[in-house]
Amino acid sequence: MMKLKTALTTVALAGSIAAVSTPAMARDTINIVGSSTVYPFATVVAERFGRNTDFPTPKLESTGSGGGLKLFCEGVGTQHPDITNASRRMKPSEFERCQSNGVKEITEVRIGADGIVIANSKDAAKVDFSLEQIFLALAKEVPDPNGGDKLVPNPYEKWSDIDSSLPNKAISVMGPPPTSGTRDAFVEIAMQGGCKQYDFIKKMDKSDMKSVCHSMREDGPFIEAGENDNLIVQRLAQDSGTYGIFGYSFLMENSGQIQAVTINGVEPTPEAISSEEYPVARSLWFYIKKAHVGVVPGIEEYVAEFTSEGAWGDNGYLVDVGLIPSPRNERMEIAKRAKELQPMTGKEL
Repeated sequence: MMKLKTALTTVALAGSIAAVSTPAMARDTINIVGSSTVYPFATVVAERFGRNTDFPTPKLESTGSGGGLKLFCEGVGTQHPDITNASRRMKPSEFERCQSNGVKEITEVRIGADGIVIANSKDAAKVDFSLEQIFLALAKEVPDPNGGDKLVPNPYEKWSDIDSSLPNKAISVMGPPPTSGTRDAFVEIAMQGGCKQYDFIKKMDKSDMKSVCHSMREDGPFIEAGENDNLIVQRLAQDSGTYGIFGYSFLMENSGQIQAVTINGVEPTPEAISSEEYPVARSLWFYIKKAHVGVVPGIEEYVAEFTSEGAWGDNGYLVDVGLIPSPRNERMEIAKRAKELQPMTGKEL
C-alpha cells in the first residue's frame, strides 16, 4: 500500500511540477515559514500530524510574519514555501506582490486570537502601564514634556521620569524586530493607541502620524531581540529591571519565571483577550498556496488537522499551549473555507 502511495505521489509531483513556471526538485515534506508567535502552535500540529499520518512531519521555520510572507509570495514551485504563518493579517501590498509573482490562489485561515504582553521577572514588582506611558517610554519622538504641540527626541531615561508612580528604574524593554508580526501588531495597537492620546498628533496627515506613532527609539532603552522569543524570556529571568514584549502563548509557556504587567488596568487573560477587553489583542493566521496542493503531499490533510475541533476548538490541544479560540460558529465557517481552499480576492484586506 505504501509503495503504491509513493508511486502515485511521485507521478502527481512530476506532473504538477511540470505545470509550474519555475523548475524545482520535487519534495514530499510540507514547508512552512512565518510568525514566531504562531510557530509553537504550528509545531504542535505538525508533530501530531507527522505522528498520526503516513506523511512526513512538516518542516517549520520561524522567519517572522513579514519575512514569511515575503518568501511565500516569491513564486510558485517547490523551492518556495507552501504555507506561511502570520501574527497579523496579510497586507494589501503583500497580496499584490503574491499576485504579481504568480501566486494567484491563496487561502486565508484565521486560527484564533492572541494577546501581546509586556512581561517581567516574577522577582520584580507587578506594575500597570497605560498605553500612553508605553508610547512615551518607547517612541523615537514624543510630545515636548515642557508643553506645546511639538515633538522632541525621547528624553525619558527612567520609568519614573514619565510618571512618579512608575518604577524608579531605567527603561529597558526587549522586543521583536520590524520583520515580526508581533512588532507590527504592537506598534499598531499599543504604540498608536498611546500616541493618539495627543490631539495634535491625531490631526496630522495619516502617513506623518504613522511615522510618529510607529517609530521605536534607537538610543538604547528599546532592544531588538530578533525572532527568538526564548532569548527574551532568558533575559527577563536574569534581569528584574528589564521588560519583554511577546505573544501570550510565551507567557503561558514560561509562567513559572515571568509575569505580565497589566495594561490600562486589564490583565491578559483568555477571556479578556477573546472579548478584546485587553487593549493589545490580535488575530493569528496562516496562508495556503493552492498551487502546491497536490504537488507537495499532505497539505490538505495538515490544514484539516489544524482546523479540527480537536486542535483549535474550545477544548482542543492548542488551547493548552495558549491559543485563544475563535467563537464556534466562526471556526466552522473558516474550516469550511479552508477545506474548499477558497481563494482570497484581496477585498478582505
